[in-house]
Amino acid sequence: MVALPSQLHVFVRDWLSGNNILLRGEHGNVLIDTGYEKHVPLTLALVASRVGLDGDVLSLVVNTHCHSDHMGGNAALQRAYGCRIAVPVGEALLVDAWDTHALLIDEAGQRAERFRADELLHAGTTASWGGLEWQLLAAPGHDMGALVFYEPRHRILVSGDALWEDGFGFVMPREIDPSALPATRATLDMIAALDVATVIPGHGEPFADCRAALDRAYRRLAALEADSARGARHAAKVLLMFNLLDRERIPLATLPAHVERTRLLRDFNDRYFHRSPADYAAWLVDELCRAGAAAIVDGELVPRPRGT
Repeated sequence: MVALPSQLHVFVRDWLSGNNILLRGEHGNVLIDTGYEKHVPLTLALVASRVGLDGDVLSLVVNTHCHSDHMGGNAALQRAYGCRIAVPVGEALLVDAWDTHALLIDEAGQRAERFRADELLHAGTTASWGGLEWQLLAAPGHDMGALVFYEPRHRILVSGDALWEDGFGFVMPREIDPSALPATRATLDMIAALDVATVIPGHGEPFADCRAALDRAYRRLAALEADSARGARHAAKVLLMFNLLDRERIPLATLPAHVERTRLLRDFNDRYFHRSPADYAAWLVDELCRAGAAAIVDGELVPRPRGT
């Protein structure tokens, strides 16, 4: 366990919902990231719980970036508390237009409820949340408009999907977005220059050894830089696994149609794998099952609980 300031609480979620970080303060309570739409009832319950707001109000929701697993509860929290929502300036036009293609909602076969952004977050500025002064830092790569938040007094980094204890969020191969891998390296270099005692990632438990996490992230990045198809394979598996966690079960008979209509999965196949939809679906199923992430039960693909 890592030590955190008393006014900061992390609701550690899972791989379908990003972590929620509550910062309580006399000038208003702030929540960083709100999870996935499917998990909205749990998000609302956690935020309202005794270790959450405990009857208090929520003033502001802040997003590290606007992928569906980090902003899927925005609209529900805005309705429940009348709170304002702040998004990175690089995402604002997409949110305002509700461009579900550019936000990778339709493209990835995901879902999110439309919300209204009230404030913009600019890299290079500071914000006072929970009585702490946070530096807003650009962190492109996994999401080109993403920010991370650094609090120098306690040396805390809220890293979103820019750095996990074992890697980072999937990054588009260079043939699809030539800027993504170089941006990811620049983001890791930026984080490496910070004095970090505790990292609060977008997924997984907070951790203390930032240097070891960076070392693992650099190794993963180097592998992706050396082999674009490897990055595409990883991203395809991540996307299908996210769909599976959302739906809880997918009949095997429907998977060829699923990978064909899910734009990103289809694009990866067209560019890198050149398989028929049936072969592509069967290969992805085999990969997820061999990794222990999924299993076939009664003709359906289902997630395997961790540890089984």
